[in-house]
Amino acid sequence: MTDVRVTYDEAVDAAYVHLTEPRAHVTSARMYPCDPVDTDGMINLDFDEQGRLIGIEVLAASSQLPEYLLRSAERPDCGGA
Repeated sequence: MTDVRVTYDEAVDAAYVHLTEPRAHVTSARMYPCDPVDTDGMINLDFDEQGRLIGIEVLAASSQLPEYLLRSAERPDCGGA
C-alpha cells in the first residue's frame, strides 16, 4: 500500500493531499477549482506542466474529510505531524 502525504492547517481548515513523491519539489502549473454541489467546502485540483494531477486542496476540510485523516495529517503550523 502506498502512503499518501496529507497536510492540514487547522487555522484555515484546509487540507492538502500530495500525490507526488515525498521528496519531490513539484509546482502547480494549473489549478482547477471544483465546487461540489450540496457541500460546505471547495476542492481545488492542482496539475503539473504535463497535465498530471499532483495534489488536491480541500477547503472546509473538517466537514469534508474523515476526522482520523485530519488527526494523522502533518501540521505545517506545528512543524510536522
